[in-house]
Amino acid sequence: MLITFNASPPPPLLEERGENSMKKKKQNTLHIDIITVLPKLLESPFQNSIVKRGIDKKLVKINIINLRDYATDKHKSVDDYMYGGGAGMVMMIEPIAKCIETLKKKRAYDEIIYMSPDGELFDQKMANNLSLSKNIIILCGHYKGVDERVREHYITKEISIGDYVLSGGELPAAVLCDTIIRLIPGVISDETSALTDSFQDGLISPPAYTRPADFKGMKVPDILLSGNTKNVEEWRHEKSLERTEKRRPGMLK
Repeated sequence: MLITFNASPPPPLLEERGENSMKKKKQNTLHIDIITVLPKLLESPFQNSIVKRGIDKKLVKINIINLRDYATDKHKSVDDYMYGGGAGMVMMIEPIAKCIETLKKKRAYDEIIYMSPDGELFDQKMANNLSLSKNIIILCGHYKGVDERVREHYITKEISIGDYVLSGGELPAAVLCDTIIRLIPGVISDETSALTDSFQDGLISPPAYTRPADFKGMKVPDILLSGNTKNVEEWRHEKSLERTEKRRPGMLK
């Protein structure tokens, strides 16, 4: 299954793109191949919202690959019982290896990622780095995971979106793609918006308000209505520090 968002570029790391350096640069195409046993589960996330905008603008290309197409038997089997016994099935190395090796004949990959509960915990810094990539493979795990030899010999990076277990790697893969794609210049109309998201500067975003200024006696802070940009920015920074200290104290370290 091919979902096309022809790509332009990945963004320079956001740390390298201050407000005064938002000049247009020649960008690479971001090509993402996602290997899964449940391709339909990934259709909806890529047909809506900001990700679809990136697709429509041809800033990224996503190829969803059904692993069963690389199965070696007539039943299209991609899993088998564990050696040594135990409950649950394990994804077999043969179809995964065949799929990855076929893809690698077409292009060189910056990363071959396995979505796994015990992988490196995903964060904004990692998203920034991955958004600079040109070609990525994402392998979605299932059942009791993949044959360990896949992880040892084919995977270059293992990522977890949290310390909990889902039924498969498709939803984490969608989260990963959404986080990366929104960082590509041109996907979000106002590129400075991505620069002020939570975690970009090591802090949580400050409170945000919009109209009306007074709703049933609940008022917007006067400073935000003052028109004094310097004071507003100082207030926002102070509130970011307060909110981070309260909700994510570890980040301040």
